Amino acid sequence: MTTATHPLDPPADPFEVATRAAEDIARLTGVDRHDIAVTLGSGWGRAAELLGETTATIPATEVTGFSSPALAGHVGTLRSVRTPGGSRVLVIGARTHYYEGHGVRRVVHSVRTAAATGAKTMVLTNGAGGVKESWSPGQPVLISDHINLTADSPLEGATFVDLTDLYSPRLRALARGVDASLDEGVYCQFRGPHYETPAEVQMAKAIGGHICGMSTALEAIAAREAGMEVLGFSLITNLAAGISPEPLSHAEVIEAGRAAEGRISQLLADVIGRI
Repeated sequence: MTTATHPLDPPADPFEVATRAAEDIARLTGVDRHDIAVTLGSGWGRAAELLGETTATIPATEVTGFSSPALAGHVGTLRSVRTPGGSRVLVIGARTHYYEGHGVRRVVHSVRTAAATGAKTMVLTNGAGGVKESWSPGQPVLISDHINLTADSPLEGATFVDLTDLYSPRLRALARGVDASLDEGVYCQFRGPHYETPAEVQMAKAIGGHICGMSTALEAIAAREAGMEVLGFSLITNLAAGISPEPLSHAEVIEAGRAAEGRISQLLADVIGRI
């Protein structure tokens, strides 16, 4: 039997750990407060270079509660970026996925840390499978809502949070002001790490889902609990199982992200510039 030693394991208070992490970020970056936080998912990594001047880059492992990313396509760093307008953006390139088995506290720690740094806006991005046949690999879409299929929640105890307008209509309208062609859809977070079966994709479609992935929903709930305004983007890296006749592979996800990174990174930078 092993003894739990991670800072977020019970009986720790996850919000106190997030406060400690925010203090680490302030000390290591020299920036006391951030205004916006962005989590960069698969395919979105180049956006950090376009947001403005990076004034500090730190390994996520030097910040309380963070660990190295387990997935290729995530850079494993935190950046402090100053936009041309003078805002401070915390760029999170170290996402913990639910399927890694570390528990929900670890999954949403980056979001709670972002809130503790002062960020009022949380931008969550991911690479995901598309259910709409009209979509094609490399296409960015807005998340309008989500269906949480993990059977879990970052909220503990009698904590009741309204998720009616979780993915901000104001921020989605702002994004469409940058690119009027942006479509949107409902994101379904599955547990993973296996890809969905064709039958599961059809289930998602039947219950109102348009995007299938393994992240984001739990993080968005934690962001709302923290009082943040949430904007979600999915990069459609492939058509979901049964929608596409081709087998699914992580290599395909990485390649689709690489091919689209110029367009989507500029899009994200322009949207954050307007925020």
